[in-house]
Amino acid sequence: MTNPGKPTSAVSAVLPLSLPVIISLAVLMLFPVGSLLALSAFGQDGALSSEHYSRLFSTGLYIRVMLNTLQLAGWTTVICILIGYPVAYAMATARSDKIRNWLMFFVLISFWSSVLVRTFSWIVLLGRKGAVNSWAASLGLTGEPMRLLYTQFSVLLGMSQALTPMAILIMYSVMSRLDTRLVAASSTLGAPAGSGFWRIYFPLSLPGVISATLLVFIDSLGYFVTPVLLGGREQTVITQLIIQQVQELLNWPFAGAVSVLLLLTALVIYWVYDKVTGMSSLDNARGADVKKRASGSLGMLVYGLLGRVTDAVISACQRVLPHRVRRASSGSHIWLIAACAVLFYLCVPMLVMLPLSVNERPTIDWPPSGFSTKWYVGLFESPLWFSAIVRSLTTGLLAAVLTMLIALPAAVALGRYEFRGKRLLTVLVLMPMIMPRIVIAVALFYLYARIQLVGTTLGLVLGHTVVALPLVVITLVAVVKGYDVRYELAAATLGARRIVIWRKISFPLLRTGILSGLLIGFITSFDDLTIALFVTGGLQTTLPKQMWDDAIMQLTPTLAAASTLLLLTMLLTMLSMEWLRSRSTRMVKGG
Repeated sequence: MTNPGKPTSAVSAVLPLSLPVIISLAVLMLFPVGSLLALSAFGQDGALSSEHYSRLFSTGLYIRVMLNTLQLAGWTTVICILIGYPVAYAMATARSDKIRNWLMFFVLISFWSSVLVRTFSWIVLLGRKGAVNSWAASLGLTGEPMRLLYTQFSVLLGMSQALTPMAILIMYSVMSRLDTRLVAASSTLGAPAGSGFWRIYFPLSLPGVISATLLVFIDSLGYFVTPVLLGGREQTVITQLIIQQVQELLNWPFAGAVSVLLLLTALVIYWVYDKVTGMSSLDNARGADVKKRASGSLGMLVYGLLGRVTDAVISACQRVLPHRVRRASSGSHIWLIAACAVLFYLCVPMLVMLPLSVNERPTIDWPPSGFSTKWYVGLFESPLWFSAIVRSLTTGLLAAVLTMLIALPAAVALGRYEFRGKRLLTVLVLMPMIMPRIVIAVALFYLYARIQLVGTTLGLVLGHTVVALPLVVITLVAVVKGYDVRYELAAATLGARRIVIWRKISFPLLRTGILSGLLIGFITSFDDLTIALFVTGGLQTTLPKQMWDDAIMQLTPTLAAASTLLLLTMLLTMLSMEWLRSRSTRMVKGG
């Protein structure tokens, strides 16, 4: 069912709105990626050859690394779904908007927080002289430091902390539309709590679970920051090989072949996702098919078994626990406690960088000693660090504006009109999210090297615009879908000119969404490392790039101060977005 005022339109009517995003992604993503991948089909003599693919499959090294990448991505996805589901469920079934808003606020903080800051936090927590080993020694639990860092365990901790917020948001987008009264109705008919959840609620939430599973898996395939800083040799991932081939060996054709392997893996997984759930990020029309399959005989048999096991556990706990504890630990309270525990895991570890940034000693040891702000002073007095901060702020602002100029017309086309090619346009807009970012970064580096854009602010802004476009378009589509175009039609029938309609009606109604989109574009650019790692060419570094370069050498209090500054920037941006959202809500209620 379409929204009021959502007309069906020919392609010609929406083509002017779609052209900016089509041209931008074609020039800055499809063409450079295609050019990079095409290199892998030519040999050293310039003739068509399969030598790079023969090398790729002639030894077991690259296949083993790809399998290790898939294994890490698989385990990360399982962890993200298992710990993310309670948070999404607690948000969807919260008894008050205040609880739901607070849970969402902390999820968004963890979602937008820098991957670098989170990774540095785990280095401090898990190191031989880190917080965990210090606490274990003080409690007498261990006689010598435990080997927690540079293991698969540390990589999974870091990757799941980084990707769980995305899983929560995807699952919540489905759960928020479910009618929780169905479970309550089943309890009035005598169904135990466990059976009611597994037989009714979980099958309805399954489209969100499947979407989150596959999207988290795809995203984790392109991760390299966490495996490089937290993992050992056995945790090498395919993206590290691509970086090595480009930055150290300058072997573009073989880097293209490795990129093809990674890209094909991601596209096959996405194809499965699309066949199962459709484009649920923007259109969940095919979610009913998933629910129907989930309600099949085999599915209901599994859910019934899980329901009986859950009911048995609940019954055993009720017999053992005192009456007061049973009353305090009702179903909703248990979900909320589990959600708070997960959010503690997602948010609190990042705070360890704050005390280390004011440590007197020039080393990263736990616990910190003394108090000094000299590392912050040094951060702003250093020409290298100060120029990196200024460049990140400048690039973030420019990328946010450019992204908005391209994304807003596309969002209007996707959110307001029905037209042929809408699904294809949606796939194109989402492609920077589907495609591993490392492939986009390397492809842009290859393109920029030929047109002399490496190390320029313009090249960095264009690269950040590409990766920010999907997030901003998704945000704006949600706003445009809730916007009733009949206000504009009414003004037009009264003789108002188009510019007056936009200034007096359209912009005030869309203003909050536009400002939120600008902030999202800014955060995406300000926090980016992958694009900056390549397209800056070592000539003009950004704050995340400078932090990465320092972290490769040694973790220092200066790096802790930079991490705290990055974290505070993200927090202030999130608070601004929350203020805009609450202000918009008050205006709607007041109007």
